[in-house]
Amino acid sequence: MKESIRIYSWNVNGIRAAVRNGLTDWIKKEKPDILCVQEIKADEKSIPKEIMELDGYYKYFNSADKKGYAGTAVFTKIKPGGVINYIGVPKFDIEGRFLFLEFENFYLSNTYFPNTQRGLARLSFKQEFNEKYIKFVKRFKDKPVILTGDFNVAHNEIDLANPKANEKNAGFTIEERAFVGQMTRSGFVDTFRHFHPKEEKYSWWTYRFGARDRNIGWRIDYFFVSKSLVKSIKRAEILDKVYGSDHCPVMIEIEEIK
Repeated sequence: MKESIRIYSWNVNGIRAAVRNGLTDWIKKEKPDILCVQEIKADEKSIPKEIMELDGYYKYFNSADKKGYAGTAVFTKIKPGGVINYIGVPKFDIEGRFLFLEFENFYLSNTYFPNTQRGLARLSFKQEFNEKYIKFVKRFKDKPVILTGDFNVAHNEIDLANPKANEKNAGFTIEERAFVGQMTRSGFVDTFRHFHPKEEKYSWWTYRFGARDRNIGWRIDYFFVSKSLVKSIKRAEILDKVYGSDHCPVMIEIEEIK
C-alpha cells in the first residue's frame, strides 16, 4: 500500500449528467485513489464511455433494477480482494444501493441510503434498511471498516442551515438521527466532525431558491471509520467548491495502515 491514499465519495445525481458537467475532467485532475459514487441512475451499458475508458481504475457498478434510479459505483486504483453488491434483502438489493469492498488492510462500504421522502412515506423502509446495514457491516471485525456514502440524514443541528424548520422533515427526523447515534455508539467515528468539531459546512443543497449560492445546505454525505483507524486519518474534508451535482464530494486521506 502506498504512503497515503485519498478516498472520495460523491452523490453525482446521475452519472451521465455529471459527465456532461465535468466529472471526468475532475477525476483526471483530482486523481482519487478510490472514488465512491452514489445515485448513478444508469445501468452499466449506459455508463458514458468517458468513464468506462478512464485509465488506471478498476470499476464496479451496482445498478438498480428500475431504470434511471439510485445505483452505486466504485472506481479504485487499488484492486480489491473481493466485492459484495448486496445486503441480502431483495427489496433493498434491487435498488443498487450498496457496494462493499475488501482491501488488504481495511473494508470499504459505499452506500446510497434511502430518502424518507415527503410525508416520511419511506421512513419505515429506511429504518429497516439501516438495521440490515449496521448488522451487515458489524460482521466484519478482522480489520478496520470505512463507511461512506450519502446517508440522507443530517446528524445534529450544526449539520444543516435551518434545523428548527426541518425538525419533522425527511433527513432530520428523530428516527434517522438516532441511527447515526447508534453508529457512533457502535464504535464508528464521523471523520469530518473529528477534525472539524464546530465547522458549519454542507455537502448538499436543493436546486431551488438559490440555496447553494446562499449556502443553505445540509451535511448528509459522510465518512465513518472504525475507532482503530482514526489515528491513520490525516484529514477529512468537504469539497464544497466543486460543482457538477446538487451534492459536492467529501474525502479522507489515510496514512499507511500497518
